[in-house]
Amino acid sequence: MIRALHRAALFLIPVAAVGLSVRTAASDTLQPAATAASSESYAKAAAQWWADITALAGDSTEGRLTGSAGYMRAARYVISRFRSEGLRPAAIGGYLQPVALEQQTVAQARSTAELRAAASAALPLHVGEDILISASGAPRPAHIVAPLVFIGYGLHLPDQRYDELAGMELKGKIAVVLSGGPSNISGPIKSTARFARARVLGALGMVGMITLTTPKQIEIPWARQRLLAGQAGMYLSDPALRDTPDGFFSASIDPDKSEILFTGSGHTFAELCALADASKPLPRFDLARQLSASVVARRERLSSPNLVAKLPGSDQSPGAEYVVVSAHLDHLGIGEPINGDRIYNGAMDDASGVATVLDIAHRLKSATPPRRSVLFVIFTAEEKGLLGSHYFAARPTVPRHSIVADLNFDMPLPLWPLKSVLAPGADESSLGADAAAVAKARGLILVPDPLPDRNVFIRTDQFSFVREGIPALAFKFGFAKDTPEFKIEHEWRATRYHSPSDDLEQPGVLREEAAKLDAYVAALASRIANADSRPTWLPGSLFGRDGNSSQTVR
Repeated sequence: MIRALHRAALFLIPVAAVGLSVRTAASDTLQPAATAASSESYAKAAAQWWADITALAGDSTEGRLTGSAGYMRAARYVISRFRSEGLRPAAIGGYLQPVALEQQTVAQARSTAELRAAASAALPLHVGEDILISASGAPRPAHIVAPLVFIGYGLHLPDQRYDELAGMELKGKIAVVLSGGPSNISGPIKSTARFARARVLGALGMVGMITLTTPKQIEIPWARQRLLAGQAGMYLSDPALRDTPDGFFSASIDPDKSEILFTGSGHTFAELCALADASKPLPRFDLARQLSASVVARRERLSSPNLVAKLPGSDQSPGAEYVVVSAHLDHLGIGEPINGDRIYNGAMDDASGVATVLDIAHRLKSATPPRRSVLFVIFTAEEKGLLGSHYFAARPTVPRHSIVADLNFDMPLPLWPLKSVLAPGADESSLGADAAAVAKARGLILVPDPLPDRNVFIRTDQFSFVREGIPALAFKFGFAKDTPEFKIEHEWRATRYHSPSDDLEQPGVLREEAAKLDAYVAALASRIANADSRPTWLPGSLFGRDGNSSQTVR
């Protein structure tokens, strides 16, 4: 464990007042006191939003690694803000919901891997350079020797009549899968199938999976992925809550080295990448080599809390319901230095989301109490695989059936003026119509995901609620492909995402634009909390409780 670099005293930043709000009788949604959203003043809210980010993402919280002293300092700050807003504790005897975890660290440099073929010498893969062995999901096996089989995108979607596992001899083999998917299947459905892949493959007797990414689809450069690979992974201590089978091998290979997997197969990596980048069907075939690997790993138990606060609604009957507004507090802690900086501050990822939740809490608390209560939930261990939100959604601190919706923030990225909103999940439930109506009233529009194969739907905490049959949305600043905003977002991810440079010194953060998004979602939360009926899944949605396919994500 790395010792603290320095321990600045925790201080409470006074809450900035925001403009008064009223409810309109017609829409029963939170509205600014001004007659139009464009005339609302966002300066004070923006100042408080940045003050909260400064407290959470400064060097004193040391990157907020799950379960660390820095994480707990940040947690105490959030609780102090809950109290200053008059929010009631809603967890286990207070604001904290402990989450029991197991931490696994793979010693990449001490682990080994090679590709074997009967008629040729073994080809070594340098672990930590050519191949990165994942430390997340479940305990890795100490040793594995198994044949490799390429199964295309690896998508098991029988309800969509697209099943790349059908008709294949898979038992005892390691799957090799490539990024992407067919264009005629929605992003959320493809993402959900990818999320379930390890569990489905394990149930079919497969012993591992190697994930490949086409060069055009790379989000984090391989050099930075190598630096991150030495960090510990985690999974929930309770095996019943894990999605990956124990002993399942999981790894990724450098796109520049992936070609060697296909030697002697009759196919090339370049050929397969061209098909994947065009979202075309991929062939499936056995590879000519086996993988042999030895994994050196260390495991230890730890606990890290979710934070839960409540704004009571006017309905306090025994069957009262809740709307959840959420974000994650954890980030990557202290790691390998980049340009001399070892603290992965996570200002946008996701101190900005936590600050947004606090702003929304202030806005709702300043207005007439909504009919339904609102839970403000700040999750732990999101960076380790949505673990805190999975635990809360499976074992909430209120009756599970009483939660009607989750509105989640993870890295909304206020890097350009807010004109549109990306809300993954909007096409799956009635929340989409609510989100569109509130957006229209505020001069905004909802836009589709411009990169549906990036898996954003399963990479944020709202997905944990979707898995439990609860409609949910996540929120980001909207953008379209091949626009200046697209370029800004792409460059930010390539240079600052999961890097120490996601810090308080980064340029281009538009604070008042962030406050506009907060005001929009506060109005949406109010609309949902005051609605006569709870949100519902749209007919035919994969995620409805009544659909057979909903079980694929549980």
